[in-house]
Amino acid sequence: VQLQASGGGLVQPGSSLRLTCAASGRTFMGNPVAWFRQAPGKEREFVAGNYVDSGTPIYAVSVRDRFFFARYSAKNTAYLQMNFLEPEDTAVYFCAAADKNDGGSLSLERTYDYWGQGTLVTVSS
Repeated sequence: VQLQASGGGLVQPGSSLRLTCAASGRTFMGNPVAWFRQAPGKEREFVAGNYVDSGTPIYAVSVRDRFFFARYSAKNTAYLQMNFLEPEDTAVYFCAAADKNDGGSLSLERTYDYWGQGTLVTVSS
């Protein structure tokens, strides 16, 4: 099983980016999938995710109304649309997927069994 994250880059404040997480080896339709991020010198934190493929996304307060999470089972892919990016959004972004759906909290790293390699997002003028 592999998760491949892509779409990061260097952008100016106020710009948009879309991150993509492509899964291979199995599907995660009924299991939690999420994005986390780790800023320089900080711990990794939850950004957005949902419990099942058609479930309502949950967002960290810091990104609510600016970031949008979606995933499409047909492509075994998850996305993070990031709008109105701020310098504070600078981080390595990781996608994660769980092997089972047993009610674990979306925001906890221990819920997830598979992690992508990360993609760097830098927001700077």
